[in-house]
Amino acid sequence: MEERYIDNLLTQWEENYKKGLLSFWLLLLLAQRKAYPYEIKAAIEQLSQNTISADDNSIYRALNRLAETGVVNSEVLPSETGPSRRYFFLTDLGRELLTRFITRNILVFEHPQVAELIQKTISSGK
Repeated sequence: MEERYIDNLLTQWEENYKKGLLSFWLLLLLAQRKAYPYEIKAAIEQLSQNTISADDNSIYRALNRLAETGVVNSEVLPSETGPSRRYFFLTDLGRELLTRFITRNILVFEHPQVAELIQKTISSGK
């Protein structure tokens, strides 16, 4: 019973955590290359090592929200396999925002004290 309870709590926590990280994964992908929404889903799953999965509607909503704030932009480009596609890419503002986010919220995990605490926690949980 306790194992199942912990699994349920972990699932709930991860669902909330992942919702907040969709924008991060979108921006990280778009910092590398232009992408169209259909391919973004698979690319995010691959980049996140299958820890983040989003439906098409969530991706479109996030892209539209990011476009409204000027963080991403898009352009329609011809496709080799069919109709033209709308490709999204980071703006200069988006690059600056992503860089600051990574510096403030991701690189903290590389700090020796934090990394040590993470390793201790993992080791003690085994």
